[in-house]
Amino acid sequence: MSSENPTLVAEPREKTGSRYSQRLRKAGRLPAVVYGQGDQPESISLDAEDILKTLHGGAHVIDLKIGKQKNATCLVKDLQFGCLGDDVIHIDFARVNLDQEVSVKVSLEFIGEAPETKKPGAIFRSEQNDLEVICKVRAIPDSIRVDLSTMETSLTLADIELPPGVRCEADPASP
Repeated sequence: MSSENPTLVAEPREKTGSRYSQRLRKAGRLPAVVYGQGDQPESISLDAEDILKTLHGGAHVIDLKIGKQKNATCLVKDLQFGCLGDDVIHIDFARVNLDQEVSVKVSLEFIGEAPETKKPGAIFRSEQNDLEVICKVRAIPDSIRVDLSTMETSLTLADIELPPGVRCEADPASP
């Protein structure tokens, strides 16, 4: 995880519902909800371009400056997409403490070349492009590097070296 979380400015929103959310999106804003840590859920909106750029950069944890006085460290919990699946239309954030353990999906970054793929007609195929891991919020990795140069014919979870403080509860023999 990078040493500093991205900070975005959010505006509280009083009106909720699909009609108001559509108006926000047309104005270049993205509706969202922040919940957790015993506080009431809070409806907010963010600049769509800023939040999408941050999400495409792989951020899991974002510091939100809500209004003029509130600051919240939040984990992206859910993205809702439009009917065609191509546009993010809503985001759910969970307030978190940096020392709290969470379960998150982290993308796998494949490096190197598997010796078996050098044979004529051989191809590399991955069943998964991300991995659900458990770790403290401050230890969430941007990605998990998987070195293919040591791979034989298949690769299992047991073959993947996880960063310190990160664990996976899936079966180590699973692909």
